[in-house]
Amino acid sequence: MSKVTLFWFRRDLRIEDNAGLYHALKQHKNVLPVFIFDKDILSHLTSKDPRVEFIHQTLEDIKIELQKSGSDLIVRYGSVPEIFEKWTQKLSIEAVYCNHDYEPSARARDSQVEKLLKAQGIPFKTFKDQCLFEKDEILSGSGTPYTVYTPYKNKVLATLNDFYLKSYPSQDLTENFIKIKIPEDILKLSDLKFEKSGILFPSKKIPLDTLKHYADRRNFPAMENSTSKLGLHLRFGTLSVRELARVAQKHSALWLSELIWRDFFMQILWHFPHVEKKSFRPQYEKIQWRTEASEFERWKEGSTGYPFVDAGLRELNTTGHMHNRVRMIVASFFTKHLLRHWYEGERYFASQLLDYDLAANNGNWQWAAGTGCDAAPYFRVFNPTTQIDKFDPDMKYIKKWVPELGTSKYPEPMVEHAAARLRALEYYGIALKGK
Repeated sequence: MSKVTLFWFRRDLRIEDNAGLYHALKQHKNVLPVFIFDKDILSHLTSKDPRVEFIHQTLEDIKIELQKSGSDLIVRYGSVPEIFEKWTQKLSIEAVYCNHDYEPSARARDSQVEKLLKAQGIPFKTFKDQCLFEKDEILSGSGTPYTVYTPYKNKVLATLNDFYLKSYPSQDLTENFIKIKIPEDILKLSDLKFEKSGILFPSKKIPLDTLKHYADRRNFPAMENSTSKLGLHLRFGTLSVRELARVAQKHSALWLSELIWRDFFMQILWHFPHVEKKSFRPQYEKIQWRTEASEFERWKEGSTGYPFVDAGLRELNTTGHMHNRVRMIVASFFTKHLLRHWYEGERYFASQLLDYDLAANNGNWQWAAGTGCDAAPYFRVFNPTTQIDKFDPDMKYIKKWVPELGTSKYPEPMVEHAAARLRALEYYGIALKGK
């Protein structure tokens, strides 16, 4: 049996400008691309989760692309270590290549796979691909990780050059893919116990006009093309972050700073993995958070009686998307007005957002709650009503998602703003003073 090198697709679902794939194709012939639907992840999702559908569609596209070069894609469903164990028994594997993943559960999984492969004498090689800077590449002058965004951003901008933005032309090395035709099609969605969601996925075409006007439009959810809608493609790696950063350098310094925020939260998760479930600042865990189930349900369904909050949640529940400005308003309302632990809200967003990314979602929720590393001060409480005057003055966004506003069908506010604000300040203050 001839030796093969496996390239394991994960959060990098593209042939072009793929760092790990480039290194695999550069160093080896007979590179066999594989993808695993991890049952440990899928078991926590609903049967209509559109992200599984998106991955499935993308894999079908990759399979067709690979077949054009005489190769193919192997797709499996199950336990990742068990599948690798079977592959080591059936195939003569020279090496396994993939790209880094920074989430705690992914790190544990990769460690398990690496240990399994090492026992068989098979190298496990991983590369940076989903961010511009990672791990210890950007540190403070004292050699510690940054925990405040602005100095981190300044260091990134002073460091960022062509070396970090260069492409990895994996698409030019397709002759080194193994020549093979897999007889079976990709597993059907129904085989994975999933079904089509009916949600339309945003295009991965880079919207240059949006980026050029990003600074002027980004805060107004009613405005067409106010945000790039590329989060889904960044999350699953159907677009290269290096390509997007090069475009941002030309067209929008502010949008580039958004990519840097993404890196910032990724390195926070890497250096401080406890933030996945606990507040970055431990003292915030002492707050007496509320747990009334009916309040959580009203928030989730968008019937809080606060139109901006309700519009955002209805947009999320219907489309898998929520405008960035609205995400801040919704998260602030949850943590301050309802006085609920940010982790509950973060988990709900995780279940609904097409572009869900643990590091960014976690970082932004903790920012809103005031519990994070570089957070809004806890005493900053958005007024969800006056936010309308600033960011949806004609109420076009709100009326789209809350058409019953102004009628008897729309509920009264769950809480009164001034009273909720004072309650939040009191409970936060008690916890932080250690009383």
